Amino acid sequence: MEIERDTNHSIIYSKKARKKEERKLLGIGLIYLLPALILLIVFLFYPILKTVYFSFFVVKGGGTTEGFVGFQHYKDLIMSPEFRKSMAATFLFIIYTVPAEIIISLFLAMIASEKLKGIGFFRTIFSSTLAVSVAAGASIFLFFFDPSVGILNHFLGLIGLSGVEWLTSPTWALVSVALTTVWMHIGINFILLLGGLQNVSEELYESAKIDGAGYFQRLFKITLPMLSPTLFFVLIIGMISSFQTFGQIDILTGGGPANSTNLIVYSIYKEAFAYNNYGFASAQAIVLFLIILIVTGLQFRIGEKKVHYQ
Repeated sequence: MEIERDTNHSIIYSKKARKKEERKLLGIGLIYLLPALILLIVFLFYPILKTVYFSFFVVKGGGTTEGFVGFQHYKDLIMSPEFRKSMAATFLFIIYTVPAEIIISLFLAMIASEKLKGIGFFRTIFSSTLAVSVAAGASIFLFFFDPSVGILNHFLGLIGLSGVEWLTSPTWALVSVALTTVWMHIGINFILLLGGLQNVSEELYESAKIDGAGYFQRLFKITLPMLSPTLFFVLIIGMISSFQTFGQIDILTGGGPANSTNLIVYSIYKEAFAYNNYGFASAQAIVLFLIILIVTGLQFRIGEKKVHYQ
């Protein structure tokens, strides 16, 4: 009996010691995480909560709340034709940019993955847009799109076509901003996809060649399935980045002409800092957050089923 008591006592003491050790390790871990947690609280969580708070009030300059309006900002948002036009332009912009930048980046990554002499130079060129800031990239394309001295209209004239009003036509302005965005996103997407391609085992390709598989069979049966996790990740960040496009719109079109490029983020900026309507802008920001959350969730629910991790 004494032996059993000693054994039970030892087990209980061992459990208490283990829990104490776990709490100690948790405390040490939290201490190490404390600087990052403080930054997240100050620059992420607090602004989000403040934005939610502002969306229910009339807010003037300096963040002063003057009156509680409840869900009125959200009701006005739903009924606003400008907001609906802004959302339509945003989704159309995503359709223009995300597929194009993924396809072009994948094509360049497949070229750069070949073992050719001097391919390192082309890898540097293909990824170079990663080092270009939004302001610099938009300024470059501002020169390209100039109706009188722009290089694009010059080339159109050489082949006998009339010039295009790239930034002043409601039809072409969104396309112009999309072209700029695709060019700026190619660098990061190229690097990610090239890294994914280099992780595909050469043994798979060698086995497929022995079995008589051609290039396109290897592409669709090996390359794309094995690259699907990277493609899925690129799709996610591409969608989120397109939803948050701001800099190139501000420099190239300022939301015009006729609000054809007034994407949701730029609309939030104008409501807050041009019209001083911070409450309404906060409601727009919350709606944008929810849309991105829903779209990303749907992508994970639908798209992840087609991803091959092995």
